[in-house]
Amino acid sequence: MNLLITGCCGHIGSYLVSNIHKIKKIKKTFIIDNFKSTQINSLFKSKKKNNLEFHKLDLSMKNSLNKFDKVDYIIHLASMTNAEGSFEKKNEMYKNNIDCMNNVISFCKRKKAKLIHISSTSVYGKQASLVDENCEKKFLKPQSPYADIKLIEERLLQKVSKNIEYITYRFGTISGVSNGMRFHTAVNKFCLNASLNDDITVYKTALNQYRPYLSLRDAFKVFKFTIEKDLFKNDIYNALSENCTVNQILQKIKKFKKKIKVKFVYSKIMNQLSYHVDKKKLNNEGLYLKNKIINDVKDTMKLLENI
Repeated sequence: MNLLITGCCGHIGSYLVSNIHKIKKIKKTFIIDNFKSTQINSLFKSKKKNNLEFHKLDLSMKNSLNKFDKVDYIIHLASMTNAEGSFEKKNEMYKNNIDCMNNVISFCKRKKAKLIHISSTSVYGKQASLVDENCEKKFLKPQSPYADIKLIEERLLQKVSKNIEYITYRFGTISGVSNGMRFHTAVNKFCLNASLNDDITVYKTALNQYRPYLSLRDAFKVFKFTIEKDLFKNDIYNALSENCTVNQILQKIKKFKKKIKVKFVYSKIMNQLSYHVDKKKLNNEGLYLKNKIINDVKDTMKLLENI
């Protein structure tokens, strides 16, 4: 079976590429990226052990995928990310991400490729209680252009559900070390601030509010399980390792650096808005995501200890 990974150099993509040989069903993997927000070094050390074929291309361009013929699965990771930064690049992000999504959908329809689509738990927005995939559309509260776009992508897929096989995962905020890791998400950003002895900025009322996090280790389990079990049900699943409060993340960091500087502010911080997400639906399929976020904190702090 052949796999196509879009956004192969990003935080998730680079980890997936490094471990793709563990999915025995996959014999050949095409990987693509445009290098606009990532670098080629994200792929270092990957190619020797995996049957990879890299292509530099802009997925937002129409017919950009025409060069690929035999593709059985697509894992679509390519997109402009960063919820907090999406306000400044709202129009660009809408056009880029929706164009990419439409091109992937068109390709899947033509080639009968099965699609793993990555959405975000941020589509839920601020919620007062535990929320699951049955949350009605009218109660979804995306708080950023990035989250709003993810919801649009979900609905684009629902419109073509009779024509393609797919699965959508609403990923929690990613944590963990990869060749293409980024530091705008909460856990990684806090670890970097702590390592540099910089202030860790916390929204005053967010200290004990929850947010879902997904370890890269568990993210890979999601991809592997989906392909091996052929879990393409044209449905939506939450994917997270743990729900943690901001304070719990800070306490995890303090296990590896006792003195950290926390600065409380009263302006809202996008990645600290509270929502608590249920993962029973994925458990019911037989997949249990159990990695502890403290393991990712440990790995990240070790990576940063010499800066």
